[in-house]
Amino acid sequence: MANHKSAIKRARQNEIRRLRNKGSKTRIKSIVKDVRSSVQEASGEETLVKLTIAQSVIDKAAKQGVIHKRTAARKISRLTKHANSASA
Repeated sequence: MANHKSAIKRARQNEIRRLRNKGSKTRIKSIVKDVRSSVQEASGEETLVKLTIAQSVIDKAAKQGVIHKRTAARKISRLTKHANSASA
């Protein structure tokens, strides 16, 4: 454990941020899983709605700094490609 006052505060801040990031990452994973499962069920309109929600969630996480912007772009690109291949 940290000994200095500033290091104790930094550890406390890191823990709070870790929990906040964990929630966002879990939300990203579940929404991506949801989109992929709707692609398997072959429901076209429902997939597009879920895809737009997923894009929004991923972009917000990148904006907040939870994930890198290029990681977000890659996830969105792969999800879109996956959804479009099923609808074609």
